Amino acid sequence: MKLKKVLFLFLLICPYFIAAQIEEAQLDQLIQKTLKTFEVPGISVGIIKDGEVVYAKGHGVRALSNKKDMNKNTLVGVASNSKGFTCFALAMLVDQGKLNWDDKVTQHIPEFRLQDPWVTAHFTVRDLVTHRSGLGLGSGDLMFFPENGHFKVEDIIKNVKYLEPQSSFRSTFEYNNNMFIIAGEVLKRVSGLSWEDFIETKIMKPVGMTSSKASYNRVTDKSNIIEAHTLADGKLEQIPHDWSDTANAAGGIVSNVEDMLTWAQFLMNDAVTKNGERLLSEEQFHELWQLQTPLKVRKNDSYNSNFKGYGLGWFVTDVKGGYKQVYHTGGLLGTVTQFTMIPDLDLAIVVLTNQMNGSAFNTITNTIKDSYLGYDNRNWLERLGKSNTNWLKYNDSIKASVYAQVSKMKNSPILPKSSAITGTYTDDWFGNVIISESNNDLTITCENSKTLTGQLLPYNATTYVAKWNNRSYDADVFVQFSFNEKGEAVSATMSYIAPITDFSFDFQNLELEKTN
Repeated sequence: MKLKKVLFLFLLICPYFIAAQIEEAQLDQLIQKTLKTFEVPGISVGIIKDGEVVYAKGHGVRALSNKKDMNKNTLVGVASNSKGFTCFALAMLVDQGKLNWDDKVTQHIPEFRLQDPWVTAHFTVRDLVTHRSGLGLGSGDLMFFPENGHFKVEDIIKNVKYLEPQSSFRSTFEYNNNMFIIAGEVLKRVSGLSWEDFIETKIMKPVGMTSSKASYNRVTDKSNIIEAHTLADGKLEQIPHDWSDTANAAGGIVSNVEDMLTWAQFLMNDAVTKNGERLLSEEQFHELWQLQTPLKVRKNDSYNSNFKGYGLGWFVTDVKGGYKQVYHTGGLLGTVTQFTMIPDLDLAIVVLTNQMNGSAFNTITNTIKDSYLGYDNRNWLERLGKSNTNWLKYNDSIKASVYAQVSKMKNSPILPKSSAITGTYTDDWFGNVIISESNNDLTITCENSKTLTGQLLPYNATTYVAKWNNRSYDADVFVQFSFNEKGEAVSATMSYIAPITDFSFDFQNLELEKTN
């Protein structure tokens, strides 16, 4: 009786008591409902608690085309969850005395240049991996996104000097993949190994990630791998895998739930493998999860967070009054993933999907997390389901309005002659965008990104709509022309039609000058 009273008093006074894990059957049911609510063909989920795997399952199918079951071994591109590996690898070089986080990038890549010479001279390896370059969200991503472009790592290093800063250096968090690509080149030049070889031999192999590869093209056995899916004009479609090897250091890793749980277990064991091998010093491992670039916490934050920001390859925040959470998400065309650790609770959650809808992984992660943090059922499925429906409707309404206007403008007398806008337009870093006419129809083609081709449709007297042939991109844009006194187009800019457009379609950063 006394023991029961002591336990009761402990539960009353201890703010850090954690509820029991979500029941397996309940989680199974939630995932099945999540698949349906967000039109996701397949999801795999894993949980580690107190050093043990307590859940590792796949649900749904790997691909609409083959209907094969998704399971815990199904390979998925983890996308930007690769960034944590890149920073871990750099930290290993710091341990070896070959690199310092505050080395100037030009020490290792002498040809590295940004627009501002002072920024170039002071830009460090740490700046490469903390999203504080001053460049805008996704700036320059069109050099590797979507796949089938001609840009290599050396092209990105050469071209970043043309990217226009959106804020002052180190003042603002703006997510940028190209800086991570350059960080991967630092790793290569300092270590003498390619980024892919370093990640696989120095990290994945000793950690025990036996099924993972550093890039899609290194996966030789594709018998248990997902296909990507997305909504194309409102209909769920299977689409080809899309990721350029140029950007592997920013998001190239392919893994599965089992291996990602092994990675989580290793990290929460202070970077010590199951065999007792320490891969990173305590000092450098501690550095990875320290706040480098702050982010605002919303006033009505769902987890009562006091701080939020980016460390070295990881987002860092606190949840429910003090538990440190280390996490990242990742997104490719047709795939999104989420990786979450709360080291104080020895808790890790992995969610891998084959459809690009972040509400699905948030529903699952938040529900699992809530069960361990002691929150009452907050019904994330219903909340995020409604939000997702409203978001899609909002974007659809914008697109419908734009194309209604396009229909009205067909054969309008106020339109410029086709000859006034056809020709070649050039951007310093992206290259040529060609507007041509055939059978009275206008076509737009991006020379260095061959899949970006489509119709050019009139919207008003100075603005057209680029309607891409690949409808899965969901990235149609306005093309705004500037004309000279003769009524001839001399330049053009682009902007999104709808906010659902992925930020890596950074058309708004193009400054197109007519050259022919």
